[in-house]
Amino acid sequence: MKKIYSCIIGLGLVSGSLSAQSQNQSKLNYPETKKVDTVTDYFGTEVKDLYRWLEDDRSEETENWVKRQNEVTFDYLENIPYRNKLKERLTKLWDYEKLSAPFTEGGKIYFFKNGGLQNQSVLYRRESEEAEAKVFLDPNKFSEDGTTSLAGMSFSEDGKKLAYAISEGGSDWRKIIVMNADDKKILGDTIKDVKFSGISWKGNEGFYYSSYDKPDGSELSAKTDQHKLYYHKLGTPQSDDQIIFGNSEAQKRRYVGGSVTEDNRYLIISARNSTSGGELYMMDLQKENPELVTILDNQDTDSYVIENEGSKLFIVTNLDAPNKKIVTVDASDPSPENWEDFIPETEHVLSPSTGGGYFFTEYMVDAISKVKQYNYDGKLVREVELPGVGSAGGFGAKKDKDVLYYSFTNYVTPGTIYKYDIENGTSEVYNKPNIDFDPEQFTSEQVFYESKDGTKIPMIITYKKGTQLNGKNPTILYGYGGFNVSLTPGFSTAMSVWLEQGGVYAVPNLRGGGEYGKAWHDAGTKLKKQNVFDDFIAAAEYLIDNDYTSSDYLAVRGGSNGGLLVGATMTQRPDLMKVALPAVGVMDMLRYHTFTAGAGWAYDYGTSEDNKEMFQYLYNYSPVHSVEAGTEYPATLVTTGDHDDRVVPAHSFKYAAELQDKQEGTNPTLIRIETNAGHGAGKPTSKIIEEYADIFGFTLYNMGFEALPNELKEITKD
Repeated sequence: MKKIYSCIIGLGLVSGSLSAQSQNQSKLNYPETKKVDTVTDYFGTEVKDLYRWLEDDRSEETENWVKRQNEVTFDYLENIPYRNKLKERLTKLWDYEKLSAPFTEGGKIYFFKNGGLQNQSVLYRRESEEAEAKVFLDPNKFSEDGTTSLAGMSFSEDGKKLAYAISEGGSDWRKIIVMNADDKKILGDTIKDVKFSGISWKGNEGFYYSSYDKPDGSELSAKTDQHKLYYHKLGTPQSDDQIIFGNSEAQKRRYVGGSVTEDNRYLIISARNSTSGGELYMMDLQKENPELVTILDNQDTDSYVIENEGSKLFIVTNLDAPNKKIVTVDASDPSPENWEDFIPETEHVLSPSTGGGYFFTEYMVDAISKVKQYNYDGKLVREVELPGVGSAGGFGAKKDKDVLYYSFTNYVTPGTIYKYDIENGTSEVYNKPNIDFDPEQFTSEQVFYESKDGTKIPMIITYKKGTQLNGKNPTILYGYGGFNVSLTPGFSTAMSVWLEQGGVYAVPNLRGGGEYGKAWHDAGTKLKKQNVFDDFIAAAEYLIDNDYTSSDYLAVRGGSNGGLLVGATMTQRPDLMKVALPAVGVMDMLRYHTFTAGAGWAYDYGTSEDNKEMFQYLYNYSPVHSVEAGTEYPATLVTTGDHDDRVVPAHSFKYAAELQDKQEGTNPTLIRIETNAGHGAGKPTSKIIEEYADIFGFTLYNMGFEALPNELKEITKD
């Protein structure tokens, strides 16, 4: 098949810089974006902010700008000849039944199912293993357009009450609704204005949740930096909810969470000022007036209580253990000097869970899963035999269960659920998706390449078997590189369409992620953030040097912190790629910390207010401030949502405005703004499919494809 593709290129039917680009021979007529004389002084350096007005998400002027930009963008996308064919193929491939692992509450069995193309998955219930499953909660009925989603849920101890959170329009602000599980009647306990919160029940009496005071100004962009933990007792108004932590200047933290141990004995409280590092506290709920007990009182490490046996606490920590370990301590005096190693640190990063009276320790070995099973004495029972090389997850169950369910996937294997016998260690397939995709036609290979400073970086490259390495394969290089997030192998229905078209998909494990522990994360933060961009650039150069692709056929993609990665990379090396696809990116590094909970990202980024050195470092790579007039940037499709209150859309708005103003040449610089959508969570299936059709269409079109690669192969066969 690849030989045919090579012949097509030789015949001139496809060219990375010619045929499909007739639409781009002259510069697009972008909407005019006004400039304002806003200047901020940073340690003696005056920085202009010409598009500051776009930060006002409530103004009619901004709304009109969004509308005009979308008109230009969608007019361009509608002229891509195979856009609808991509959408049709994505729709067909997406249309298969998706099941979650089952779980038991109150003696009844629950699971999620999506029939294929439903905007949101539906929660089903059956009375027993043999009983018929019936719809219990259908999020598709929350709103007509599918943009209101289920954003979390928790059952009371007896399973008779369900508290569930909903997100409207993709916002991080939630409502918590309480339902009687038996008759599905809604109780009068709806909690409003909840953000960044779990739901953790105290027996059957009530539950803990977290939120901020409603901000002055726009709830989508105004700063929120004092998180509070509340307790809601059933049958009482929200105004009577007790504040457990966070109601004083001394307890002012940006992220506060509370969870109750499975035996309902302890409330465990985490308190953080940043996304990394935090304090740990506890309260003994058996006591009539429980006091707050400090377990760990610094912001330097990440620790959490994973389990308890009576007063014996099991704590996961990276204190003096960058790759994490599990320690034990008695709750009567839980400070670190009393901790004892239970499962010691190893050379690989630990991600543990519990189920059926055992600990399951997942280790990342070059981003690949290895899982071991331990008893409560810390003795190794066995290494779990996994179905293959990839990512395994979900080894969790209540203590009294004798089976659990886990998932396994990689870039060419759709996520399959396995039923695991906890005592004898055997696995059997519980649900294998029936998807119109043949994994045997594709291959994934892991390579290691050197970054600019000589650091070895792993990368997994996936493509169709028989692909010729001739430098002419359309390739998407995807990255993240931050916040201790690990990119492990996982199947994507959307990316399978890219692979079918002869596309290459490459994912490097950049510094800033968590693949090799705290040291790997820290090597991509603050004044070392350039390491992340260098790692990504080196990944692109590896793909080009080894003829997987060339600059004419390379697209770079990433979202959120990965959007920053793309923005920084394309401004530093605009010659390296043909297409750039930054999604919901952090693009204004001088002001990110002034919006919503952005200040909590300072562990990774630092802020422009820290000191002159930190300001200058951020200023040098900030995508909004790095766009230079007279430079030919790659064809760029910026994507964001107008309700994104995680990374506010002003980041993307200002970046797109800078590109449109300064772009040299005819490469399009467009912004696609999804309305009534947020940072990504809970996005309806229909919107996801439309967005991927546009992304793939824009990418291939700007690589020079007049028709889909597979269609061109058929033409040559004929």
